[in-house]
Amino acid sequence: MEDVTMRTIGVVRTPFPAKFGVPRQAGMVPEAAGEIVLDPEFGPEAVEGLEGFSHLWVVFLFDRVDDGEARTRVRPPRLGGNDKVGVFATRSPFRPNRIGLSAVRLDRVRTGKEGAILAVSGVDLVDGTPLLDIKPYLPYADRVEGATGAFADKPPERMEVAVADAATAGFTALPEAARDLITATLAWDARPAYHEGERVYHTAMAGVEVDWEIRDGTCRILGLRESS
Repeated sequence: MEDVTMRTIGVVRTPFPAKFGVPRQAGMVPEAAGEIVLDPEFGPEAVEGLEGFSHLWVVFLFDRVDDGEARTRVRPPRLGGNDKVGVFATRSPFRPNRIGLSAVRLDRVRTGKEGAILAVSGVDLVDGTPLLDIKPYLPYADRVEGATGAFADKPPERMEVAVADAATAGFTALPEAARDLITATLAWDARPAYHEGERVYHTAMAGVEVDWEIRDGTCRILGLRESS
């Protein structure tokens, strides 16, 4: 089998410094804003005309997964983390080739001496994710009427997010955009699929470390501290 070599063309900057807590799918958290920073050689001419599109396909590398971690069967979160299916029936990062694909909203195109930077939102990527390619989203072709999604046919349910008294002062001191991001992200239940019982979780986003738990169907923010 022939090997194929690819090169990165840039990097994706997001408010999520670690894998845990990143939205599981693109577009689930519109408040998750980021930037696609293209390498300097891909200047204004490479993105000419792109501003006319509302969304992009981002092709990227799951760089937080080692080559040796590829699997043929995985446990998708939507099945509770217990049942296995074939890796090609999922969007798991543990793939033979660690390629990912996300559709994000294109908010702005900036070009200058530093190259091209694309402001995007609805990201589901870890900060620093290597970029392999970008392609415009075509509404007439990329949206398939009547498509079905097997065990992931319907979106998960959002839950209420509350702020504990001990965390109120720290939470209200954050910029509004950070508060909105934290609330919207935690509303989708960021717990791993294989969680057991009640426990406190810690998720880094928007420059802070958020301590939270889920009790009786509500996500409670327990505390915040500056992210290291």
